[in-house]
Amino acid sequence: MTDDAATLLTAPRVRALAERLELRPTKQWGQNFVIDPNTVRKIVRLAGVGPDESVVEVGPGLGSLTLPLLEAAAHVTAVEIDPRLATQLPLTVGDLAPQLAGRLDVVQQDAMTLTELPDPQPVALVANLPYNVAVPVVLSFLERFPTLRRVLVMVQLEVAERLAATPGNKVYGVPSVKAAWYADVRLADRVGRNVFWPAPNVDSGLVSMTHREPPTTTAARKDVFACVDAAFAARRKTLRAALAGWAGSPVEAERMLRAAGIDPSLRGERLTIGQFAAIAEQRTSPPDPAQVSQSTGRHDPPTDERIG
Repeated sequence: MTDDAATLLTAPRVRALAERLELRPTKQWGQNFVIDPNTVRKIVRLAGVGPDESVVEVGPGLGSLTLPLLEAAAHVTAVEIDPRLATQLPLTVGDLAPQLAGRLDVVQQDAMTLTELPDPQPVALVANLPYNVAVPVVLSFLERFPTLRRVLVMVQLEVAERLAATPGNKVYGVPSVKAAWYADVRLADRVGRNVFWPAPNVDSGLVSMTHREPPTTTAARKDVFACVDAAFAARRKTLRAALAGWAGSPVEAERMLRAAGIDPSLRGERLTIGQFAAIAEQRTSPPDPAQVSQSTGRHDPPTDERIG
């Protein structure tokens, strides 16, 4: 055992801690605690956390993942909404890894409303995320904390597959496109239900994200994302129809699409984030008279508007 080694939480330790705190895991905060040391070590390994790096963890719970993160990183900022867990976490670290206690900061706050983190600023987000807030937490952290270069999160498998989906995949949608604005995304692994207490009703997946620069565009991110939202609000419609409200009219939507080099009869599920950025650029561009004349009088055939 090295000087940085921590005693990790096993199923008996997790249950004993919960009993001591009179804690009953709640669905409201998506509390499913990891009870398998091998799983948390795998997460840290896949995250590629280095000894000189600062990490942010969202929803540390009883500390199952926090302890191996403290072994691997120079510093861990843990963001916990539950005041009992936020108070207990430093005590658990002090008990099981006292030599690592100085590497930990705990922020007792809702990750959804968090706008600032204490220094040192994190280069990685590593977390077992509550299923009900996984996507907004990941996207908000990528937006608010530009020092992040890597993300490794454990989420519901369905959410993991959506985040990592590519154009043309049946689960490709808003989370897939928006995550691609910030990073290259992939499904790193699958995780069974038996590593949690209480066991959830679904399997989980590990999503890996590696920072890359957003598409080169004159459009603001919020305008690109508004275009994405409009395209998928009625994903069975053609882009000409789906973007009509956002663009101002079907004719104007078609003008923008043609100016961006995109077939108006396509659906949003076929487009990359770069193509959505190209469309958003056209919203403030003056119309080309030739394109407007080509667009006039065109009508989309009836489509199935149900979300599939």
